[in-house]
Amino acid sequence: MWLKKRKNKTATAGRVVAADTVALPKGAEMEHPAGSEVVAEQVQGILGYEFKDTSLLIRALTHPSVTDADQINDSYERLEFLGDSLLGAFIARVLYERFPRYDEGCLTRIKVSLVSGGNLSKVAESLGLADFIIFGSSERGTGKRGLASALENVYEAITAAIALDGGQDEAFTWVYRTLNLDEIDDSAAKIENPKSNLQEILQVNRITPTYELVETSGPPHARTFTSNVLSDGKVIGTGTGRSKKDAESAAAESALKRMRGKENRKKPE
Repeated sequence: MWLKKRKNKTATAGRVVAADTVALPKGAEMEHPAGSEVVAEQVQGILGYEFKDTSLLIRALTHPSVTDADQINDSYERLEFLGDSLLGAFIARVLYERFPRYDEGCLTRIKVSLVSGGNLSKVAESLGLADFIIFGSSERGTGKRGLASALENVYEAITAAIALDGGQDEAFTWVYRTLNLDEIDDSAAKIENPKSNLQEILQVNRITPTYELVETSGPPHARTFTSNVLSDGKVIGTGTGRSKKDAESAAAESALKRMRGKENRKKPE
């Protein structure tokens, strides 16, 4: 089962489907003129997994800007939904078994750091997947402004596509290898939570920080949120993120950096 530790396994059970049976979505031909067969072959080399049904892989790479609103199965959105849940379950079980003495809060902090949009985006980019995401003309016209968000979504969608094509064992192998779950150790438990740290500091003066959403921008599939954190009614930090939670964490981190800067300036030379 996927719950068991797996090492150095590359699936080869499938085969590349002929190009005429797996078409790139309409509007994507200019992005990848070589065709779906070449795209599938190159991406499978990156993944270390060979699909039996490469249409799943093509869908996992297809940005919603390519498809019409009523074609819900032609982009990665549904796969992303499934992949997000699978990813959370995989990592939760690894952490549960790896750290038997850690409480729920500590395990949650480690999990959040691993599945954060920033981390998944960096992993997908390091694998070279940015070159294979299939964008529609509307998103290409923005200079692919939503690339970071798309990389995160594609990672989750690929996780789901592998699970559907070859089973959860194969998907777990992919996640375990690409997120370097072998390397998680005790130091991971010391991951800081900016919001908690800020609250502890301010509560010394009996102040509870509050957060306000000040801006929401971007298309529905790539929202960006901006939040302020206030202390006693005054803005002390501002941050942005793909979710309201990420924006609040970034705002708290901004406030903490300002506080550290003030402390350093007060120190005698």
